[in-house]
Amino acid sequence: MKSRWGASLTLFGIAAITVVIDQLTKVWALAALSHRGERISLIGDLLGLRLVFNPGAALSLGASSTWIITVIAVAITVGVVLTARRVGNRAWAIALGLLLGGALGNVIDRLFRAPGFGRGHVVDFIDYGIFVGNVADIALVVAALAVAYLNLRRVPLGRSPQQ
Repeated sequence: MKSRWGASLTLFGIAAITVVIDQLTKVWALAALSHRGERISLIGDLLGLRLVFNPGAALSLGASSTWIITVIAVAITVGVVLTARRVGNRAWAIALGLLLGGALGNVIDRLFRAPGFGRGHVVDFIDYGIFVGNVADIALVVAALAVAYLNLRRVPLGRSPQQ
């Protein structure tokens, strides 16, 4: 019992912290970068700040299908929430917490930002030179790497659905 509750607390705690940090940094980016038209270089061409409104997914793929990306992101969110009750492993809880937080961070933008409900553009502001992202994107990449690692190592989720 203790393991299940601890893992669930970890998963949902990390998700909540990720969403809060993502949304607060987006509020900051909108306030601090909206009046600037140019990229602010932090580390040469490697890293900078530039405000972008992304209607698509990574690298603006699917820009004309924002509502489909919204539905997929909501499905991932629901899938992680449904899987959460089976998680009894802290590493899986961290990975899925990052996945849930990252997905929710961008879903919030898609649901509530212009141009309208379900079609909103995601606020991106961390410029890596070849693409621009946000904190939610970082969480999603780390989650994907962690899930891949845990699967390669055959680390069990922690609980079967019958337990």
